[in-house]
Amino acid sequence: MEAIMELRSQKVRELAPEMDPLRMGMGWKAEELSKPQIIIESTYGNSHPGSSHLNIFVEEAVKGVDENGGKAARYYATDMCDGMSQGHDGINYSLAHRDAITNLVEAQANATTFDGGVFIASCDKAMPAMLMSIGRLKEMSAIVVTGGVMEATVVKPEYVENDPGCKINELLTLEQIGKFSAQYERGEIPEEQLRYYKHNACPSCGACSFMGTASTMQVMAEALGLMLPGTALMPATAPELKKAAYDAGKQLMKLVEMGIAAKDIVTMESLENAIMVHAAISGSTNAVMHIPAIAHEFGFEIDADTFDRMHRGAHYLLNIRPAGDWPAQYFYYAGGVPRVMEEIKSMLHLDVMTVTGKTLGENLEELKKNGFYEHCDAILKEKSALIGKEIKRTDIIADFDHAIGTEGSIAILRGNLAPEGAVIKHTACPKEMFHARLNAKPYDSEEEAIDAILKGKVVPGDAVFIRYEGPRGSGMPEMFYTGEAICSDPKLAASVALITDGRFSGASTGPVIGHCSPEAVDGGPIALVEEGDLIEIDVMERKLNIIGIAGERKSMEEIDQILAERRKNWKPREPKYKKGVLRLFSEHAASPMKGAYLEY
Repeated sequence: MEAIMELRSQKVRELAPEMDPLRMGMGWKAEELSKPQIIIESTYGNSHPGSSHLNIFVEEAVKGVDENGGKAARYYATDMCDGMSQGHDGINYSLAHRDAITNLVEAQANATTFDGGVFIASCDKAMPAMLMSIGRLKEMSAIVVTGGVMEATVVKPEYVENDPGCKINELLTLEQIGKFSAQYERGEIPEEQLRYYKHNACPSCGACSFMGTASTMQVMAEALGLMLPGTALMPATAPELKKAAYDAGKQLMKLVEMGIAAKDIVTMESLENAIMVHAAISGSTNAVMHIPAIAHEFGFEIDADTFDRMHRGAHYLLNIRPAGDWPAQYFYYAGGVPRVMEEIKSMLHLDVMTVTGKTLGENLEELKKNGFYEHCDAILKEKSALIGKEIKRTDIIADFDHAIGTEGSIAILRGNLAPEGAVIKHTACPKEMFHARLNAKPYDSEEEAIDAILKGKVVPGDAVFIRYEGPRGSGMPEMFYTGEAICSDPKLAASVALITDGRFSGASTGPVIGHCSPEAVDGGPIALVEEGDLIEIDVMERKLNIIGIAGERKSMEEIDQILAERRKNWKPREPKYKKGVLRLFSEHAASPMKGAYLEY
């Protein structure tokens, strides 16, 4: 194949006389040395179900490249699992390892030099890391393949728990385990029942089957134009996904031939498209960090306020857990990202370039002609028969004119508690908490907070604060279990808020407010909160304030004076980490409102 794009690999080959013999030492043939060199980068490894199957797709992508004029090389940057790291200090590495993967992929791709890459991942930090890596390698052609999602387990009738917050209780997904664990701790369900849920929540490989961060970022990759249309959130076991991996390798060779690089696809317009899709799907709050970090690597500046602005007036369409009823694979059965984009077409930039070599608008028209939606409808019909319920496409993805909501799903709150902002997913928050006045109960670690909740020390009307858990404090771990402990208790679910400078799982629901900035370790106002302070939350007005002291209402001027006095007595903490990756991250992490990427 004669490439239009100048092959970077061949220029470097001329400069590095050892390149040819070293490649031939791996079994490469002499005639392969002059072909376009393609990196197949994945997070394959036995680290968790989202990555342990990825080599299947790696091998298909290799075939797609090798059989269409290129030469593929396999590289690996295994990721960790947020689920396995929950409940202990392992979760502190979660966000930091996003940037560690990005650094490794950048080094791997540039040390040898490639003309294009297929990037394969599934999960929470791996997906944004691959997208950030593509940003650093934006001069070359790139395409993304995901490892899909696991299918939900049909629960035995005796273990079906009637949850009024979910209409489809017959299907088990992993994000429910936190709720069931809290129920067990309170003595509400027996150990045998909890064991059943644990042993059946992950029936296969793939990302967890709810619209958490992993699923959200798979959708974001397609919304950015970096994936083949309609491939996000396919079940990991679906034959269509294996074919998509091969097709991705094949299509990458066309991108190299056409001279279409990643920078031609990811633009400010495509980033705005992704944010509009995020609003439509009620995506994870973690995307409020990941999309700005991805944009930053491509040379664009997006912050949390961009999300807030674009979510206002956006149509929220998706009935997928945790904010809705259905497991994540039903998103694909209902037509996936293309269906969502069809519904919100009036709010999108349709002239952006995609990895098909065509515009988004052209892709959407082509999908209507090639039977994609009919294929999805047929699968949905099959799934209806399996669970004995008639499932319509609109049960999962609503029509634009019959939207679940018209104010997006994310709000950025500001005030004397969070001058730089804090994030809430209001679509997963009880309406009773949209405007609330609460009594502060501050804790300096998640362990202290969750212990207090489970022991009944937190009562209706409290605002639980967890601080010193921001990026610079402890790596910004998820406060998932604490949120689940609140939401699973009927007394607390609609009367207690959780406010933190940490973050939440994409599976988190309820009145949970995260990313509170500036964070406590930097002396942010959250560090100055004392027990009994009156806290006001106003989601629609985007406010988060201390409005009183010791249960007594004060003027904002008086509050400012009191906080100034408290600040005089506040002492910075010793750094939690003295060496290693977490020291590096805590010293250089930007504000979550900017993306929590490493600033040098």
